[in-house]
Amino acid sequence: MKLNQIVIIGVVLLLSFAGGQFTSSGMDWYRTIQLPEWTPPGSVIGIVWTTIYILTAISAIIAWRVFTGDSRFYLVAGLFMMNAAFNLAWSYIFFARRMIGPAVIDSMAIEITLLALIPVLWKKSRAAAVLLLPYALWVGFATYLNYCIYALNKT
Repeated sequence: MKLNQIVIIGVVLLLSFAGGQFTSSGMDWYRTIQLPEWTPPGSVIGIVWTTIYILTAISAIIAWRVFTGDSRFYLVAGLFMMNAAFNLAWSYIFFARRMIGPAVIDSMAIEITLLALIPVLWKKSRAAAVLLLPYALWVGFATYLNYCIYALNKT
């Protein structure tokens, strides 16, 4: 295994762990707020995010390989890092800080970084781009869900 693969997997595991910690810290509060009837159960959300993290790590590993030496390497790396930062921030904002409205905005930022990243990846690696499509679809759904939660709980 190459160093970049170890680093990418380590970062994904760290983000997953830290996000899980933020989520756990707010679960008592989360159980008290109003949710749409169609909110997926936590077990489904956990499976989806685990899958997304695995697919994202694979996409990042492919991207590192195909963009090394390319003038867009830092753009791609920067978009992956911004996405990771917004992803982690969402768990903190929503669960740890209990700020539902700002979490909607952060969720939009996650989606924007994905919508910027996918076409850049597509030009050199369709596989790396396609691996991010489930993530983009889920974040679109999650942003709408987050907005609905905000609407149900604003006072």
